[in-house]
Amino acid sequence: MDKIEKTETRDLNRDPISGTPGSHPVGVGVGGLGGAAAGAMVGALAGPLGMLIGGGIGTLVGAAAGKGVAERIDPTGEEAFWRETYATRPYHDARFDYENDYAPAYGYGVDARTRMAGRTWDEALEQELGAGWGQVRGQSKLEWDHARDAVRDAWDRSDRTYRAYDATDRYYAARFEGADYRDRDAAYDDYRPAYRYGTQARGRYGDRQWDDRLESELGQGWEKVRGSSRLGWDKAKAATRDAWHGVERVLPGDADGDGR
Repeated sequence: MDKIEKTETRDLNRDPISGTPGSHPVGVGVGGLGGAAAGAMVGALAGPLGMLIGGGIGTLVGAAAGKGVAERIDPTGEEAFWRETYATRPYHDARFDYENDYAPAYGYGVDARTRMAGRTWDEALEQELGAGWGQVRGQSKLEWDHARDAVRDAWDRSDRTYRAYDATDRYYAARFEGADYRDRDAAYDDYRPAYRYGTQARGRYGDRQWDDRLESELGQGWEKVRGSSRLGWDKAKAATRDAWHGVERVLPGDADGDGR
């Protein structure tokens, strides 16, 4: 068996296709996905990672950076999602723009969910975040009464992302020893980025089939998302494909994460 390729830690916070850099290796997001079992949850997690990234990424990435969120939420993908959809949210006010006004609020929500992982959104938490808004708002013209809904929106979305990746990690970790593609010199930590990459890719390309062309495209992106994984694409692609096909198995039942 070939020795696993050893590489230095890479920055995970780059778009797999465009290579757009962020500021912290924080994993990959998940996009919209058709299908009854997993569609709602996966669809709620992240937007199109390959979208054009603009100035607002600085605020969102800065807020998301930190060890607690590492390999969980991709701020590049999150920024693309919010930039594209913020104007469709029910709280949107046309007097305010994305770059200066809403991006800090979304970043604050992502950061709050990261720092307060054991909390649920309630009146006490809302008051705490309201008290801190003045210190993080930057140039945003949103007063807390206007910013609150955007912060809550980002908090809820981040919470779904955390729980979805927890499920993914548990599912594949429990089955890793029996995986027929497992390299015996590799550990689960080497394969985890591949499982997350496959889950994310299924969301991004939900209207496509896994074929040689898609496999080649994802292979080009692997170097930018592999992080500290020692696997080259020749070994990572099987796990990526497994996760691509396994979304409905991993996230059955309460797919939208609302507890109902």
